[in-house]
Amino acid sequence: MKKVYFKTFGCRTNLYDSQIMMSSMKEYVVTQNEAEADAIVINSCTVTNGADTHVRSYISQVEKTSDAKIFLTGCGAHTKGEKLLKENRVHGVFGQSEKVKIDSLLSQEKPFYDLGDLNHIDDLIVDDFVGKSRAFIKIQEGCNFRCSYCIIPFVRGDARSMNENSILEQITRLALNGFGEFILTGTNVGSYGQDTATSLAKLMKRISQIRGVRRIRLGSVEPIQISDEFKEILDEPWLEKHLHIALQHTSEKMLRLMNRRNVYKRDKELFELLYSKGFTIGTDFITGHPGESEELWQEAMKNAKELALTHIHSFTYSKRDGTPSATMKPEINGKIAKMRLHEIENLVKEKNFDFRKAFTGELEVLVENEKDGLFYGYDQHFNKIVIKSDEDLTGNWINIQNYEVREGFNYAKF
Repeated sequence: MKKVYFKTFGCRTNLYDSQIMMSSMKEYVVTQNEAEADAIVINSCTVTNGADTHVRSYISQVEKTSDAKIFLTGCGAHTKGEKLLKENRVHGVFGQSEKVKIDSLLSQEKPFYDLGDLNHIDDLIVDDFVGKSRAFIKIQEGCNFRCSYCIIPFVRGDARSMNENSILEQITRLALNGFGEFILTGTNVGSYGQDTATSLAKLMKRISQIRGVRRIRLGSVEPIQISDEFKEILDEPWLEKHLHIALQHTSEKMLRLMNRRNVYKRDKELFELLYSKGFTIGTDFITGHPGESEELWQEAMKNAKELALTHIHSFTYSKRDGTPSATMKPEINGKIAKMRLHEIENLVKEKNFDFRKAFTGELEVLVENEKDGLFYGYDQHFNKIVIKSDEDLTGNWINIQNYEVREGFNYAKF
């Protein structure tokens, strides 16, 4: 049987989609060794220009070192797929809705371009994750928000929820296969249930009742999606003590320019509540969006210093054709945007270090992998820990009381 290597870029939703493709294959086998692949499937990201560049660079690398046929899917298929196909750099391009037909797509002799539709919702049950100790569960697809800078709704479609019973069946099977941590993912996770008369909080309560579920983690949610109902589950032991809440900025004027739905004053109140309950808090943040004057940047930094932030996924603004932000003025110099990026990242890095030094409790760790005799995992606050041990800890849950707080991670002997 021919071998297929999957190269996944971008978000956890793409990781899940890659797993769907792996689970759907019957006529091919998955290989973890890129060099022996007969075909390479690139599950691409297009959220920034940098993401597109990474995909093109990877294709260039494959072209130099391999004779494998290259197939492109993911969000980048919608924005860059046609051009790459015309340049004969990929053999086939297909959209997310077509991924369950992976066998027939890989078998096509002639080059093809099949984006499918943006109303598709997955119904395939995944009962294993190749090479993973945690399971990613896609609970919804698409987004109804229309942030000025964002291309994703145009390549993922409007928000739609997966069937609750399918989600529960999938988690039940994965728990029976030994998975204990479940990461709920999607394009806009917090919108789950808005189209099916339920809610994210209700879903999580049902998941927590499944035998074998130890920890539930969320992808990024919006501040306005932390409802009163959601706040009722904040003290539950199965909820990871970390939430990633997308702010994108902390200046009121910038939030309006970005067409965001959050307001700094309410964001601050929410973060204070979460911090009082022992949560670490991550966020997304964009620097260098058009209109981000020095005055607004200083306002943003002043506000960010007041927030109990411990993790950040930040990036400089990237113009995406067809979005309102692409025509906004004045544009911000790239060097200034990068300097601001480093400034906000360093602030949050320092806040994370302070949190870890102040925390005196036990760490509940899922060990994910091993390299050169050291084991790596994440605790209940989504902080990285490096463990030295003579035992094979991979895939195990361990509690650690004595550890050393280092810059960037915690360290322990076990």
